[in-house]
Amino acid sequence: MIDKILFVDAGNYSRSPAAEVIAKTHFEKNLRGLAVVFSSAGLKDKHVGGGADPRTIEECARRGYDLSAFRCRQIGAADFNRFDLILAMDRSNLEGLEALRPAGARARLDLFIPDGEVPDPFFGGADGFVVAIGLIERRIAELATEMARGV
Repeated sequence: MIDKILFVDAGNYSRSPAAEVIAKTHFEKNLRGLAVVFSSAGLKDKHVGGGADPRTIEECARRGYDLSAFRCRQIGAADFNRFDLILAMDRSNLEGLEALRPAGARARLDLFIPDGEVPDPFFGGADGFVVAIGLIERRIAELATEMARGV
């Protein structure tokens, strides 16, 4: 059974914070019977202690998600045993996680979108954040359905 999920991107600055807040909000509103803990982290320490990207905060707020209290953090070795499932936003992030994973760690590593990626919004032009957060919302809804069915 999956009780704790960690979302990971490069800096815990845009995609993974959005996934965390969307998952928490979606599960709180729709799946109160499933006690799942969600968190997020980055592979790099560049933004540790700071808030999420202002454009992520703005797009999330536009959709009803509050990231105002969010603070970025870097993944640590303990996370590989603290969480059941660690989901990477893209293949590069997954490779980074595999390289950091301590021997014997229990967490399963996978892509957030099976066989796909959430594009980094920094490289998506003016609509990058809209596209990325839309993909995250859709995948969280799918994940919730899968978990509710016990998949």
